Amino acid sequence: MSNTSLSYRLVNKNLVVINRSAEMDKDITVRGKVTNEQGQPLEGVSVNIKGSKSGTVTSATGEFELEVPEGSVLVVSSIGFDSKEVTVNGNEPISLKMIPSSKGLEDVVVIGYGTSKKTTLTGSVSSVKGRELIQSPATNVSNSLVGRLPGLTAVTGSGEPGYDGSTLRIRGMNTLNNNDVLVVVDGIAGRSLDRIDPNSIESVTVLKDASAAIYGAQAANGVILVTTKRGKLGKPEISFNVNFGYNQPTRIPKMADAATYATMLNEIAAYNGSPAKYTDEEIRKFSDGSDLWKYPNTDWFDETLKKRSAQNAYNVTVSGGTDAMRYFVSLGAKTQEGNYYNSATKYNQYDFRSNLDGKINKYMSLAVDVAGRLEDRNYPVRGAGSIFRMVMRGKPTLPAYWPDGTPGPDIEYGDNPVVISTDATGYDKDKYYVLNTNLKLNISVPGVKGLTLTGNASFDKGFDFRKTWQTPWYLYTWDYNTYDADGNPVLVKGKRGFDDARLNEYSRDEITKTFYGLANYDTKIAGDHGIRLMVGSELRKGNADYFNAFRRYYASTAIDQLFAGGAAEINNGGSGWVNARLNYFGRVNYAFREKYLAEFVWRYDGSYIFPEQNRWGFFPGVSLGWRVSEEPFFANNINFIDNLKIRGSWGQTGNDRILEWQYMTTYAYGNFISSPYFPFVTNGSTENQTLYETRIPNLDVTWEKADQANIGFDMTMLSNRLSIEADYFNYKRSNILYPRNASIPASAGLTLPPENIGIVVNRGFDFNITYRNGTRDFSYSVGLNGGYAKNKIQFWDEAPGAPEYQRSTGHPMSTGLYYEAIGVFHDASELDKYPHWSGAKPGDLIFADLDKNGVIDPDDRKRVDKSTVPTFTGGLNLSLQYKGFDLALLFQAATGAVNYINTESGEIGNYLQSFADGRWTTGNPTSDKPRAFNRGNEYWASNNNTYFLLKTDYVRLKNLQLGYTLPVSLTQKAGMQQMRLYISGYNLLTYSPDYKDFDPEASAGSGQSYPLQRVLSAGATLTF
Repeated sequence: MSNTSLSYRLVNKNLVVINRSAEMDKDITVRGKVTNEQGQPLEGVSVNIKGSKSGTVTSATGEFELEVPEGSVLVVSSIGFDSKEVTVNGNEPISLKMIPSSKGLEDVVVIGYGTSKKTTLTGSVSSVKGRELIQSPATNVSNSLVGRLPGLTAVTGSGEPGYDGSTLRIRGMNTLNNNDVLVVVDGIAGRSLDRIDPNSIESVTVLKDASAAIYGAQAANGVILVTTKRGKLGKPEISFNVNFGYNQPTRIPKMADAATYATMLNEIAAYNGSPAKYTDEEIRKFSDGSDLWKYPNTDWFDETLKKRSAQNAYNVTVSGGTDAMRYFVSLGAKTQEGNYYNSATKYNQYDFRSNLDGKINKYMSLAVDVAGRLEDRNYPVRGAGSIFRMVMRGKPTLPAYWPDGTPGPDIEYGDNPVVISTDATGYDKDKYYVLNTNLKLNISVPGVKGLTLTGNASFDKGFDFRKTWQTPWYLYTWDYNTYDADGNPVLVKGKRGFDDARLNEYSRDEITKTFYGLANYDTKIAGDHGIRLMVGSELRKGNADYFNAFRRYYASTAIDQLFAGGAAEINNGGSGWVNARLNYFGRVNYAFREKYLAEFVWRYDGSYIFPEQNRWGFFPGVSLGWRVSEEPFFANNINFIDNLKIRGSWGQTGNDRILEWQYMTTYAYGNFISSPYFPFVTNGSTENQTLYETRIPNLDVTWEKADQANIGFDMTMLSNRLSIEADYFNYKRSNILYPRNASIPASAGLTLPPENIGIVVNRGFDFNITYRNGTRDFSYSVGLNGGYAKNKIQFWDEAPGAPEYQRSTGHPMSTGLYYEAIGVFHDASELDKYPHWSGAKPGDLIFADLDKNGVIDPDDRKRVDKSTVPTFTGGLNLSLQYKGFDLALLFQAATGAVNYINTESGEIGNYLQSFADGRWTTGNPTSDKPRAFNRGNEYWASNNNTYFLLKTDYVRLKNLQLGYTLPVSLTQKAGMQQMRLYISGYNLLTYSPDYKDFDPEASAGSGQSYPLQRVLSAGATLTF
């Protein structure tokens, strides 16, 4: 360039060509800070030198630093804000306040196989940013979604480490079969949401209506799209996040103490005309603790569960990039201990993610994503259900430990929960290795503006290895009579469990390969007509192999390997599966002046689930939108509404989540354990396999079809401070696969295969309201969201003969029949006045005589139109910021669900204190609570009735996080961009007025499940 007027400079590793005649005297370093209208720092804002590709992005504190030629013009831009230009004036710091875009709706929303501006979105879509999810210390991402996404219901049935995922439902339940949603992670369907590190999540989007039709045969229950973070232009940014905390059960039932329990057993004996089991003196000793050897007062929950258990999480991310290469890398680890003393339960996870974006040339770019994790689960050989069954049944009159510290006797089956929750019984270890990969090539076709081609190849690998080593354990019993020479009770050590050690090993090796190609075309005609076209095809194939092996008769428990087992009773097995799907899909978007909007999506889907003649299905979806606020009559007269869009959609999606190969006759080998067709022996010792038919085929089996209609509106008001989104939906699911109940009576002696006969309708609404405001030092936002859905069975070939009030047709799914409990028989005179169950006594529940025939029988049961799934779920999000302090609160509520309390009580186990308090007795004959019951011996304890059917409506403080960001003046001295300290909590407080003994989300009304968890933690985030 020596003979030209041009020169060049290296700016932030970019070559900038400049005019020598206008060359600045020198490069300078300019610093600045970018905030919103309320003075809050904005992260990720692009700051570029005008006329050059050189630039950077703002840090988490809104600050930037850039080397530029003096006098340069900086272009500052960010999605959702108006761009600004500012001229550099020496080293003077730049302070910029970004103004939201005039329409306030320029955010980009992830949709199926692409993105869309929120302005022109016509479907019903909800989303949440990853930065909100990391406010929760929950170890499972699915537990952090509820209350943040309208229309999404999440029920967490268990808090067991490693098995604590929520059951997710989008707009309630729609089918008699599988209601699971389709999860798509970075464009690949079928990946797991639960174990993704929230620090690597950019956003989670829920497709609730016809917009999901582009996913065809697996989209009928709704779609959740997870997008992970990618690198941004700028220098490397390193972020460390550490979190230390503890977990504990949200709610532990209060059980009857030993004196109360002994008294209730005496009452049962008296009702049966038997002598009392305990004298008054013995009951007094249970109460005063004067003789713990013979008269303990054991709280089995206190003996088995610690007050708190540790859980920790660590994460480091590195991100940044240049025009040629951008990168995001994440490494994480977390651990969660079980609630038991000396717990064998523990969950460990180690994960990494690397998302790379490279620019090959002007027209081609390549993205390479690799993610992997190890899910390391450790448990005792007895499952959580068995352990908590014994905790609930634990009799307070028996010791968990004898006073000398040795473990006490078992409750049943050798199970003493303080022992079987530890590794004294062996171990159950499960390691699951996951690898997810993506390779994506993007091509901007030269010479055809707006046309891009995309090819993606994905290879997902999963390998699971589980090893269960079961060894005998030992407990100690006492006959309550034998003492040694020193007067100490003589305890007898006894073996429990298996007589010899046993080993089961299991492995699963699975592979899923996904390939898809897309062609996108985006253009404008005459400046007013915006057209976007997309067509694509996807092929997905998967297979898996299973292997299991069993050995016993080990000479010693010192060697826990297969080779060391005995030769007798060796057992090995294996199996596998294959699947394949091929589909073609597309989308057409039209926008006239971004005022009148239309979208058409379609998918032609082929699934291996169905026979050839029914293998392919076409699933269309159409949606329309009208931005009323763009009309002159509106814009010129209504100033307080910034944006108003009315939208509607209709679509048809499918559901192929049914048992495979139903169009084929299936067979199984007979066995001596679970088969009605035993193998037979010839020549005295030769075992011959038998083969028997297990299913009659249905050659016409096909998809479930979901017709989904939706109408809604989006509105922002008051200079975009207030936003409102609301939708009403009407869904009809037909072709539901279900066996005929009425057409073939049981006396026919045959069972027909399931057929596509069922019809279910589901209607409801959801909404989201958000208000944001603030000043320079103080800002806040309040968000209220909710969703209501109620379904009804229209047809499923219900068997005739039942009274109309008992029929399920015309009522919600998963409901049950219950006797209506209307009171308690206080004395014999009341028994004489009202129909009652044969053998009823004073203190028993009164069942309503619904058919008024003077007899209490099964025809007196009524259908209760509620299930364990809430009909309404909502959330209240509060966010406050004052200078360096920030506070985030999430209150979550659910209503419309019920659960049945059904404890194993009486001689078999203890009672809930809530049942024992105020119960009917001969000394308390006016009580409205029933008398003590023994197992299921009483008719009202063995027959479902409304007394034990309780509402699980609740409100809980789901999440709280309080943080403080240190002043930049301090962190910069330590070489950091930012340092933030915080405390957080999860499931902190729960109010459920009708359901007080267990957590209202817990799946088991018997208490025989691992309790949900409350988490308290503290942490720090360091950014360099």
